[in-house]
Amino acid sequence: MTAPVRAAGGVVWRPAADGDVLVCLVHRPRYDDWSLPKGKLEPGEHPLLAAVREVAEEAGVYGVPQVRLPGTSYRTRDGQPKVVDYWSMRVAGNGGFQPGTEVDGVRWLTVHDAVELVNYPHDARVLRDFAALPPVTAVLGLVRHAHAGKRATWSGPDTARPLDAVGWAQARSLAPVLAVLRPGRLLSASARRCVQTLDPVAELLDLPIEVDSRLDEPEPGQHPDENALVAAARLVELAAEQATAVLCSQGKVIPDALARLVGDGRRDHATDKGTGWLLAFAGDRLIGADRLAGAAEA
Repeated sequence: MTAPVRAAGGVVWRPAADGDVLVCLVHRPRYDDWSLPKGKLEPGEHPLLAAVREVAEEAGVYGVPQVRLPGTSYRTRDGQPKVVDYWSMRVAGNGGFQPGTEVDGVRWLTVHDAVELVNYPHDARVLRDFAALPPVTAVLGLVRHAHAGKRATWSGPDTARPLDAVGWAQARSLAPVLAVLRPGRLLSASARRCVQTLDPVAELLDLPIEVDSRLDEPEPGQHPDENALVAAARLVELAAEQATAVLCSQGKVIPDALARLVGDGRRDHATDKGTGWLLAFAGDRLIGADRLAGAAEA
């Protein structure tokens, strides 16, 4: 079977003067169509990075990912299968649109008008999925620390166990993915391996790393449920600040904290080392939890 063409893009939005939102469509002269900004992944490129890059290249705006939207799957005009991943993105800056051979026009429209204008039913469906979301008030990137060898082979205090070579590679791979969220804060559990996991993104963004013990694994004698409640409450507290932050925690914290926020203990929130979640909040309610891997694992 022919492997599908992989592409990524976004429903990029900005506030309108009347309190509504406007979304971006692009016109492609080659096909004489109006569509959502999107494009093919480069070899080895993370879909989220591709989505942000393509929005910038096609629409001339910098978008900050918020919620993963249901993707599309269809056949191109030449019969190739194609899969497109989409994220809702708020506009964070304007790079200046320049008409070209791929895109020669950009329009900002209400969702209703955009649905009427797009040429393809799958784009209209993505726009409707976007419109069904409540307004996103905060976005958090939550990751588990990268690989740090084995606890049994480390002779010092476990909180001092550092990343190994694999872990540093994972941390460097995560950094550009986390950076496109444009966080204003980086918070880490107390363990050295957690802080080190955020080192590459801290260097990339020139941000300090704040150590927060509320993201730590349970202390001896502490009940896991109590620990999960504390960590979940910390996430909600950060969401209430209506800002974007990236946090690094541990494997005995993240699944139970997310289960508390989702309210569905049956869902699998197990998180591999060096991976994490893109969390979107509407007020204190978690409305999106999308798995995040580093660029090398995507």
